[in-house]
Amino acid sequence: MTNKLHIKSYSHIKNQTVSVNGNVIFKGDDADFPNFIKSAYKHLETSYSKFFKMDNLSKLAFLAADVLLKQESLSEEENNIALIFSNKASSLDTDRKHQKSIENQEEYFPSPAVFVYTLPNICLGEISIKHKLYSENSFFIFDRFNAEHLYLYANNLLQNNKAEKVLCGWVDFDENSYEAFLYLVESKGEIVHNTEEINRLYNLL
Repeated sequence: MTNKLHIKSYSHIKNQTVSVNGNVIFKGDDADFPNFIKSAYKHLETSYSKFFKMDNLSKLAFLAADVLLKQESLSEEENNIALIFSNKASSLDTDRKHQKSIENQEEYFPSPAVFVYTLPNICLGEISIKHKLYSENSFFIFDRFNAEHLYLYANNLLQNNKAEKVLCGWVDFDENSYEAFLYLVESKGEIVHNTEEINRLYNLL
């Protein structure tokens, strides 16, 4: 793998808006996240039967990834694309729901459907299943967006032939506050892969 790596494409989801490469592809009019993400899912003709069973973080990550990956010529059997995601809130939104279901002993009724999403990296599994990704995946927790870490990790994977492409970024959800920024790194593309460009694209949010 050559050292000349590029950002091929990128997506943002924030403020009821979904965009790819800076172009808005869906603009919702409902500030409530569950309603917005449901409308975006339908408008973008996304197809994944488990989508409506996911927690909010996974829905956000899944849709931000899907709008990029469905532009790729992916195999129906296996794709060597690594995932490196990060956020600040971890799975706190779902953790609160799980805690609420177990804190009252008289109304103790934990939901397995909620509990399964009490780890932030579960969203990586959903994306991997949908797009047949069988490469490395990692989810990191930072106080703020960390372009340098994502840059170094992606470079390491690609330069050591651990993956053909790497989908990186930031997917954060806490109550009704959310933002997603994902970008695909590979040898082809027009945007140079470096921390300056990563930060520039992130700040387009």
